[in-house]
Amino acid sequence: MALQGKEDLSDVPYGEPYWYGTAPGGGGSSSPYYTARHEAFRAKVRAFVDNELLPYVHEWDEKGAFPDELHRKAYAAGIYGAAWPAEHGGTPPPGGFDAFHDLILADELARCGCGGVLWSCFQSFGISLPPVLAAGRPELIQKVARPVITGEAVMSLAVSEPYAGSDVANLRTTAVLQGDHFVVNGEKKWITGGCKADFFTVAVRTGGPGFNGVSLLLIESNRKGVSTRRMKTQGWWSSTTAYITFDEVRVPVGNLIGEQNKGFKYIMQNFNHERFVLGAQANRFARVCLEEAIKWARQRKTFNKHHIEHQVIRHKIAEMARRIESTHAWIEQLAYQYQTGSSDSKSLGSAIALMKVHATKNFEFCAREASQILGGSSYVREGKGQMIERLYREVRVSAIGGGSEEVLIDMAVRQAKL
Repeated sequence: MALQGKEDLSDVPYGEPYWYGTAPGGGGSSSPYYTARHEAFRAKVRAFVDNELLPYVHEWDEKGAFPDELHRKAYAAGIYGAAWPAEHGGTPPPGGFDAFHDLILADELARCGCGGVLWSCFQSFGISLPPVLAAGRPELIQKVARPVITGEAVMSLAVSEPYAGSDVANLRTTAVLQGDHFVVNGEKKWITGGCKADFFTVAVRTGGPGFNGVSLLLIESNRKGVSTRRMKTQGWWSSTTAYITFDEVRVPVGNLIGEQNKGFKYIMQNFNHERFVLGAQANRFARVCLEEAIKWARQRKTFNKHHIEHQVIRHKIAEMARRIESTHAWIEQLAYQYQTGSSDSKSLGSAIALMKVHATKNFEFCAREASQILGGSSYVREGKGQMIERLYREVRVSAIGGGSEEVLIDMAVRQAKL
């Protein structure tokens, strides 16, 4: 279907996904993937982004933090809890939340052009809570699910370490069972939202070397021996990215998520969704770069011509649009496979990994091309080029987070059994 009301949509060619009915040249368009339910949800998310994010994200990112109340505002708007079961405080849209709602949520939120706010507020608990809901004991679920989903508490995933980023199977943080407690020692690094988190889903080593010795523990941030310090990052300044140290932290055995020494599978099950969302958001970030570049090219003049009248500028825009539209079609195809369950998790994981790499490479390309079109205005953290300046800095975390491009490409090929 195509959207009926278009008052809130961009008037820039290629500024919106095709199914929004904003095809270049003014023509309508439609898609078999979406229904009126998706249209209503899209409008809700867009209104929230327009009113509660876009006017403020630049200020928040410059300050390095966003207001804590943003979690609760997003919940009240029906966005924060949309993907979660009602029994745990979730607010799914009428008819339920499906893979295309998921795509819409990722895509529309990314319109804010600020990955720090996006991931620390809206996505961090989306990768830390699922293992608890999938494998945690009822008491553990009751403890964390509702407070986190309603925005009253903050949760982060703590897997990466100074010596084990993408190499999850070789993490070094240990959890030694002593009576009815695990004693945890080790360090975690690059933990998105970690400075604000009340709960951590932590990958620890409870057994021997390799993936068969990994477990997941829920660890409260206020436990004795847990300390966090803020990391100074290239981008995502508002994400409160943390370096976490666990020093003789005693954690009840009841905080074990799932089976002991089986945590690796829960982590892997999480990755498909994380990478899908990262890819979808990277593609919208690329689209934001394109939109900002076109707006600039329409009003900026050089050599007595508007930028848009120069063939070299039009060719840059065309190449950006070509990459973005083809990537979005791939993302929708994967959402359909997700939705129908028509691909096994391993083959779907391989395709999602390649899509994520493709999307982040395109984002990097579009950020550079937009910066070239805006020139010096994209080099300063103010004025009309501030969003391109910020997104250019955020390219690296998109390319590395959730598995680096090199690791994902190799994994996809190995799973294809060439």
